[in-house]
Amino acid sequence: MSLRDRLDEELKAAMRSNDAMRRDALRMVLAAVQKIEKEGKHTLADEEMLGVLAKELKTRRESVDTFKAGGRPDLVAKEEAAIAVVSEFMPQPLSLSELRTLVEQAIAETGAASPRDMGKVMGWLSPKTRGRADGKFVSQLVTQLLAARATGS
Repeated sequence: MSLRDRLDEELKAAMRSNDAMRRDALRMVLAAVQKIEKEGKHTLADEEMLGVLAKELKTRRESVDTFKAGGRPDLVAKEEAAIAVVSEFMPQPLSLSELRTLVEQAIAETGAASPRDMGKVMGWLSPKTRGRADGKFVSQLVTQLLAARATGS
């Protein structure tokens, strides 16, 4: 079953069970998917949909921070519930050791020797970590390992 089919089925189930929070979270995700499909004039594959889900999760996490700063615990709870629903459809996150192994493999495969080769490494890593690791954290880890390699540590 494709990711799109799973989302559609879960939306129908949420509507049948009158689970308004789950229904709204799933509608939000499907609306984002449909918007991108309409702009690109093609149906998204599962890999592309994972990118949309990851973007939606990032947006929700940023909203949580904003609402916390604004003293809105009601909206924080709503966004955190939406994060939980969307997270169900994401692949299992990479552990730190798995991520470090992937980064080291990317450095070896691309022949990167210094932080100036960051683009090559990130280009190799991005498809393998999409939806499974925070891009900012991956970037920091790559920078750290490339800097260590450049200094000979």
